[in-house]
Amino acid sequence: MFHPLPAFIGLRYVRARRRNGFISFISLSSLLGIGLGVTALITVLSVMNGFEREVRDRILSMTAHATVSGLDGTLGSDWRELEQRASRAPEVVGVAPYIQREVMLTRSNLVRGAVLRGLLPDEEPEVSDIDGFMRIGTLRDLRSGQFGIILGVGLARALGAGVGTKITVVSPQTTVTPAGVAPRLKRFTVVGIFQADHGQYDGGVALVHLEDAARLFRQEGSIGGLRLKLVEPMRAAITSRELATRLGGSYWVVDWTQLNANWFRALRLEKTMMFLILTLIIAVAAFNIVSTLIMVVTDKRSDIAILRTLGATPRAILGIFMVQGAFIGVLGTLLGLAGGVALASNVETLVPRLESLLGGKILPDDIYYITEVPSELRWADVGWITALAFILTVLATLYPAWRGSRTQPVEALRHE
Repeated sequence: MFHPLPAFIGLRYVRARRRNGFISFISLSSLLGIGLGVTALITVLSVMNGFEREVRDRILSMTAHATVSGLDGTLGSDWRELEQRASRAPEVVGVAPYIQREVMLTRSNLVRGAVLRGLLPDEEPEVSDIDGFMRIGTLRDLRSGQFGIILGVGLARALGAGVGTKITVVSPQTTVTPAGVAPRLKRFTVVGIFQADHGQYDGGVALVHLEDAARLFRQEGSIGGLRLKLVEPMRAAITSRELATRLGGSYWVVDWTQLNANWFRALRLEKTMMFLILTLIIAVAAFNIVSTLIMVVTDKRSDIAILRTLGATPRAILGIFMVQGAFIGVLGTLLGLAGGVALASNVETLVPRLESLLGGKILPDDIYYITEVPSELRWADVGWITALAFILTVLATLYPAWRGSRTQPVEALRHE
């Protein structure tokens, strides 16, 4: 294919002014189509990578990298000894106890379901960044026996609550009274509001002191489990299995990827579908290369016949048209590569300018919790997208080039 003579003639066909302007138009549209497809694919995948990074970082800032609990979902009074054993593991950089249950929060006639998490204010910052998300108050405002509560900003808005507001917590546990079975109720006072910019937490999580949660759920002397912060959160699945083996078989060790498996599965499916849809742009452009080369082969039948009579082999003819089609594909791929890298690298700068030009937000903050359009360019993605585009364009040249190599000189020159 890249022998000097086929390459020279193939590139000359590309540069030459064609008598048929329609062929030139299809060649140009093929080149631009490939470039547009590669640009769109690189940009869209980079934006999706950016959203994945943002959501992952916000999840990791609020949730533990791994949790340790007993087989019944609790840890007994000896949990401090287990905490020391876990903290000595080289992969663990922070440990904190917790109690977590689903409850209902009520105020007047407003009711919301939430996850109530009991924690120790002095130890919680070792495993999460919740202190940095506090908009009103601090974690230290949670004091044992005072029954204070910190709400996510979405939860506070839904309940119309502010600092000092009384909130009733309804536990799923029941109490037997002379009047019958009644749910456990406890009044808490709002002492703070946090905003993690993630709907799952801002609209569904409330924080209380660990000892207050133990009294509410009748767990005095025990906890729900231990939250762990790991050195390498991306290796949490492997690390949690190693830690489970080290601690023995009487504990559940669950990592953050298991707790958020549905989200990552949905994102993986979405990225796959977007890749397939945008690849169709490149496939259509590659199909245009097939049309272009078939018309060129038909237009150059006499030239092919002359080259054959001068000693050119069918393989050389095959190489001529493969070079011509591959040149269109390579040029289009390089244009798309340059455009995609430039656009993906500047999305976070271009989108605010577009918003100011349009006078509105692409991601309004009253609807979306991520209001900026992030982008993360991964060179591995760029590499295989470029390789895919090149392979598709080379494959598109095979049939027309083979048709040209099968041209018989006598038949082609009979009517010349």
